[in-house]
Amino acid sequence: MKLLRLLLGLLLPPVGVFLTVGVGPTLVINILLTLLGWLPGSIHAVWVIAKHEEQFNY
Repeated sequence: MKLLRLLLGLLLPPVGVFLTVGVGPTLVINILLTLLGWLPGSIHAVWVIAKHEEQFNY
């Protein structure tokens, strides 16, 4: 599932963030970054997905 979310985070950043954290301020930030450009949205999405997974590994 993590691989799918990372792939979606690269291709469709808001979808990857939504599947990871749901609806909230993080999703809104990602949508705004994606509107500014695909690259900022993708970087943010991968960061959010990686940090979310990191929190649950402990």
